Amino acid sequence: MSSPSASSGSLNTLTPTRKTKKKHFVQQKVEVFRASHPVLSVLMWGVNHSMNDLSQVPVPVMLLPDDFKASIKIKVTNHLFNKENLPGQFKFKEYCPQVFRNLRERFGIEDQDYQVSLARSPPVKDEEGQAMGLLLTSYDRTLVVKEISSEEVEEMHNILSEYHQHIVTCHGITLLPQFLAMYRVTVENEDTYLLVMRNMFSHKLHVHRKYDLKGSLVSREASFKEKVKELPTYKDVDFRNNMQKIYVSDEEKQRVMDKLNRDIEFLVRMKIMDYSLLLGIHDVERAEREEEEEEEEEEMEMESSCEEEEEDENGLVPAPSSSSPDGIAGYMNSFKPMVPGEFDPYVDVYAIQCAVGAPQREVYFMGLIDVLTQYDTKKKAAHAAKTVKHGTGAEISTVHPEQYAKRFREFITKIFA
Repeated sequence: MSSPSASSGSLNTLTPTRKTKKKHFVQQKVEVFRASHPVLSVLMWGVNHSMNDLSQVPVPVMLLPDDFKASIKIKVTNHLFNKENLPGQFKFKEYCPQVFRNLRERFGIEDQDYQVSLARSPPVKDEEGQAMGLLLTSYDRTLVVKEISSEEVEEMHNILSEYHQHIVTCHGITLLPQFLAMYRVTVENEDTYLLVMRNMFSHKLHVHRKYDLKGSLVSREASFKEKVKELPTYKDVDFRNNMQKIYVSDEEKQRVMDKLNRDIEFLVRMKIMDYSLLLGIHDVERAEREEEEEEEEEEMEMESSCEEEEEDENGLVPAPSSSSPDGIAGYMNSFKPMVPGEFDPYVDVYAIQCAVGAPQREVYFMGLIDVLTQYDTKKKAAHAAKTVKHGTGAEISTVHPEQYAKRFREFITKIFA
């Protein structure tokens, strides 16, 4: 493997020579499964390849400034050994591999588990991602892969060193997104930039209500089109109109606010704004009812058809061997079943249990999202336009980072009962 600082390199072992008609087949360490989207196929191939290579490189004693600018590129042409799954030509680029390796370690994620969660089976497309580009969830629901713009890649590079230092300082205890890797996939000369993060929602507990909160009431209500979805993303006005409250203990509230204050100070230092608090609510009693209904349906299905056990055809869900890693949440499978509303805090790191005596038994998931927007000239122009439209005293969302942070903090303090 080339060093992490290598900017480019062609993968010669996968490029057949033109002098002979013999096909060159390469032994793969991890089987690549068919994905419905060529970008996903290349992503899975690239993750497997880069993680296998990275495992051969010693962990550096300390990160150097060059590690925050490094990248590894792979170019594959005339790909023959897996052509039914992969495009004939593609490129894969991994940004700052040693930095993200260090971040994964600080977030308690082993590289082998990360590789399995992301590349053993294809990630699943999230319907919400259609308007904003690809939005994917790993097959085991522990990771989120989000398509970002080239400007956001640049912004990530701008903040990565300070973000890493913030994670070191707070020992990985944060409401910020847990950034785990960043890639560029090129298929048919089209670049797709992908950012991998830990899923803020549970891999196990379903979210029944969801809010995106910015602390502003101007144009902050979910549209009718949004509200008719199976799981709508409600906003600040909806939160107020629904008289929604978060019921946690005083100690838990203090822990959340301590994390929030630390993270907001970091965002202000980075001149970042327009972020949101993503809030998911798991209704324990509703989940119990749904589980009972599912069990009844499963019993009926088992009675009606016992011979439909040939779902191996699509090759999407291979049976893992007992010796192989099972992904980020895999070890939970060997434990006894959890009681309703129970979660593993080492996997569901954004989860908070409701207080004893709360009106409803709920589990909350809280984290900061959309943290790659700096207060640049575009935001300044938007702020000026909205001030003209709504007046200087209106609670518009495009304000200076310090004002945004103050308003955001005040609003989040009030969401608790």
